[in-house]
Amino acid sequence: MSDILSSVDARTQLVGQNRLELLLFHLGGHQYFAINVFKVQEVMRLPPLTKIPDAHPCVRGVCHVRGQTVPVVDLRSAIRLGAGLSIQPAMQQDSPKDDQPRNIIVTEYNMTVQAFQVGGVDRIVNMNWNDILPPPNGTGRNHYLTAITRIDDRIVEIIDVEKVLAEIAPYNEQVSADVYQQDVLEQVRGKDILIVDDSKVAIEQMRTVLEPMGLNIIEARNGLDAYQMLMHWKEQGKDLVNDLLMVITDAEMPEMDGYMLTTEIRQDPELKDTFVILHTSLSGNFNKAMVEKVGCNGFLSKFKPQDLAEEVQRLIREKLESQP
Repeated sequence: MSDILSSVDARTQLVGQNRLELLLFHLGGHQYFAINVFKVQEVMRLPPLTKIPDAHPCVRGVCHVRGQTVPVVDLRSAIRLGAGLSIQPAMQQDSPKDDQPRNIIVTEYNMTVQAFQVGGVDRIVNMNWNDILPPPNGTGRNHYLTAITRIDDRIVEIIDVEKVLAEIAPYNEQVSADVYQQDVLEQVRGKDILIVDDSKVAIEQMRTVLEPMGLNIIEARNGLDAYQMLMHWKEQGKDLVNDLLMVITDAEMPEMDGYMLTTEIRQDPELKDTFVILHTSLSGNFNKAMVEKVGCNGFLSKFKPQDLAEEVQRLIREKLESQP
């Protein structure tokens, strides 16, 4: 138990400081790719896999990790870099002929565990979100990146794992009509709600849930964009207390993460009472400590549309009841 608490404390030191840790790896070449360490449970050599009939083409099979059966996704194939990494038998992985080691990164997203087959795993780096940038304009809509950065004068591409998983196992976006409480929603129709996320998949899912509520949905692609919007609205004299219902923000985003955005909101006298929902694919032991530290009003795992609709309406009711 003391080890778990120490781990939680070490990770939460990054929260509110606009910092993150990236795990660097390769996908059969020299190019660096990365994912956030928060989502990583374990890194290990590729174990023997059991094939699953009629599985998605990118799912190479399943393996057992710490008592649970985990699907293994060939990440190179999933992001369309070409042919996937060939699967080497476990006993041959150290053969001199195998110049690209086969590893899996076991991750937890939205309370599900899956592994990604990669090539060589390099190291963990501690960085500031200010140094993480959105993909450059002109890359199109179909790329698999949420951000890029530079390490050792080399470009590092940060994978949009949410998009990968959504294509392999599409998320359920349906919300029962009886979830929407029209008597409550009628009182806030046309008011603003700010949604902040660098994932197109997540933005579209939130819109699907929120549009039937009759709200004016405003998008920001990262925490810095959202913060600048809020500052601009303040300068314009916008009545943020009454017109802005709440902010729904992702945790991981280029330039400014959701924790730093929430921290900035809480430190601003005119914004400090703004309702903030942290809406993230991060899950596991750190969530409660992170949410409490930055002062969010709610926490939700992504791609749970029913939960999102219920939580937004809960906070709307709370906001209406607090008004004189």
